[in-house]
Amino acid sequence: MTEPGKSIRVIHLLAPTQGAGLEQVVAMMSIGQRPVGVHVVVVLTPEEAVEHPFTRRLQDLGIPFTRVVVKGREYLREYREISEVLDRLQPEILHTHGYRADLIGLVLARRHGIPLVSTVHGFTGARLRIRVNERIQCFILRWANAVVAVSAPLVDRLASAGISRQRIHTVPNGFLPTAEVIDRGRARDKLGINTSRPMAGWVGRLSPEKGADVMLEALSHAPSSWQLEMIGDGPLRDDLKRRAHQLGIADRVHWHGSVPNAGALLSAFDVLVLSSRTEGTPIVLLEAMHAGIPIVATRVGGVPHVVTPAEALLVPSEQPELIAGALAEIETSPTAAATRTRLARERLSTVFSAASWLAAIDAVYNAAIASRRAVLRPASKTARR
Repeated sequence: MTEPGKSIRVIHLLAPTQGAGLEQVVAMMSIGQRPVGVHVVVVLTPEEAVEHPFTRRLQDLGIPFTRVVVKGREYLREYREISEVLDRLQPEILHTHGYRADLIGLVLARRHGIPLVSTVHGFTGARLRIRVNERIQCFILRWANAVVAVSAPLVDRLASAGISRQRIHTVPNGFLPTAEVIDRGRARDKLGINTSRPMAGWVGRLSPEKGADVMLEALSHAPSSWQLEMIGDGPLRDDLKRRAHQLGIADRVHWHGSVPNAGALLSAFDVLVLSSRTEGTPIVLLEAMHAGIPIVATRVGGVPHVVTPAEALLVPSEQPELIAGALAEIETSPTAAATRTRLARERLSTVFSAASWLAAIDAVYNAAIASRRAVLRPASKTARR
């Protein structure tokens, strides 16, 4: 265990995508850890390195970071550059996020003799290649000193993959604002929105697990007064646009693409809809609670832990008609929606406080350090006999 009051020097390692919640989690965690020593290593492709939204965000927040720019299969160069950072900064914990970071992080942690902590933010299983990568990731994590699962359902998934339950720590994401929420008028101006129609906001990666297609189906069933604002990008963008035309709702959907710091703009919407097929602990829900807007969400993964029926309208996955019904209910029962929103903000400040979250992460670090020392500790004379 570390001594009381002693800082734990941490390096976070990740290969960010565009607009995923994982990056927001690392940013929030790093803000809280900045006073005691934190550094972020960001693995980027040459195309991403020019001005990636995540590195721009870290810079704005004053979080120290290092870019490691490599092509897809330059693993040896990636290893060498990250190893140089570890040699220079001498961290006590290497904290990895995501498949690629876990893979190279295990090798680096072993090489440098430091504990490895990995946060598993969720599994998608959307395509065969991703499913294979997720199996490899779980295999790698058997040798991590500690694994953080951001939702209770992930624990069984990880344990069934052969990871020791003693090394799995359930720590749902907490919330530490990285920017003030912009007022409704300015948020709409920034998004180029000028309408009096009720507006549903959707934020996420345009990939199968996020259920953007379900959201489009829901809009086709919703009252014609509703408009949909889609924030995010991904491999399904073109397919989703075609689907909107097929459903006859293309004129009611606005595609904003990736928007930096989208959480600060949620006040522009009359409701946030999360239509995911699978989730861990979605940061966008915490951001919506902070912004004070109504929430409609599918009851998947860690979502029911984030919001209960007292704070949001929860529906089963793959049920667009029920999402449409929830939108209609919010429009016709604004007082009930306002009550849920107020309770959601109260829940955010109690259940998802930054202080409790960071303390839980710190406890995981201490457990990882202790487990590594136990492995390195020589056997007693009695044991050797």
